[in-house]
Amino acid sequence: MRAFVITGPRAASVVAVARPVAGRGEVVVDVERAGVCGTDGEFFSGEMAYLRSGEAAYPIRIGHEWCGVVSSVGDGVDPAWLGRRVTGDTMLGCGSCVRCRGGRQHLCADRYEVGIRGGWPGALAEQLAMPARALHPLPDAVDPAAGALVEPGANALRAFTAAGVSTADRLLVVGPGTIGLLVALFARAAGASVALLGVEAGSVRFARSLGFAASTMDDPLPPAGFDAVVDASTGPDVPALALDLVEPGKRVVYIGLSEPPSTVDTRTIVLRDLTVTGVLSGSGALAGTIERYASGAVDPRPLVATTVGLDGVAEVLARRARVDGAAPKVLVDPRA
Repeated sequence: MRAFVITGPRAASVVAVARPVAGRGEVVVDVERAGVCGTDGEFFSGEMAYLRSGEAAYPIRIGHEWCGVVSSVGDGVDPAWLGRRVTGDTMLGCGSCVRCRGGRQHLCADRYEVGIRGGWPGALAEQLAMPARALHPLPDAVDPAAGALVEPGANALRAFTAAGVSTADRLLVVGPGTIGLLVALFARAAGASVALLGVEAGSVRFARSLGFAASTMDDPLPPAGFDAVVDASTGPDVPALALDLVEPGKRVVYIGLSEPPSTVDTRTIVLRDLTVTGVLSGSGALAGTIERYASGAVDPRPLVATTVGLDGVAEVLARRARVDGAAPKVLVDPRA
């Protein structure tokens, strides 16, 4: 089958690889759509931290945001999965450690991360092998574009949930990329008042096109006193800024990562009596995301700028920055 493989920094191509075979407890999925995200860009550029830590290595088949149709099942798997449209959890824990047994498989020290960590091949290919235990069925109301946005949506849903906002609360989201915009969509669906803050004028214009109040860092900062702030940015100074903009006694959620370490004065957290939460992965929120997409409460599809075939992925990764004012997400149809 055809697969997109990165062999080194800025070196990638579409090559023929062996089709996956479903082992015991596994299925093979015919991939309908896969998403391209910032992590994929870091693998292409060579900046991904896992490459330095040894948790990932070239060659690598990326792609952790996906949906598809189960085409074969291995021993021990219910044959009712055959023909079902599915997505799945990116984080594949060992299943036996204390973290996995406690429902925290996304923090398992020995976990695979599909298309990212430990060598588990990703979804930028015609087919993908997955453990059946990690699958989530997709209803017909969730089309391939929305299905490929379940994984980033689950990250955003966890961040929104941690923010604890509801009707009439004021939420500030810093970083109007895919995750930040999805947080904003979940919050608006819950009746919260949402503002976004970004660096690039184009991304701010796109957020405004979705009906959100949005401004750049060059504009006057919005007045402090938000009921929650979600940092979905890559800015090293934003974590400290978030602590200043939130109302004392309220919540700050960190889901973005900066390349240089950010600096936060914990005295600010203590003296303002803040609740601060970090979010890693969408594990635990996939089903809730699918439910909201299927009901129409949240429609992620306006975030898709374009869909390309495997042959167009390298160009997308090389460009990195999104087209000015365009939607942030590029999807891949491996069979196009």
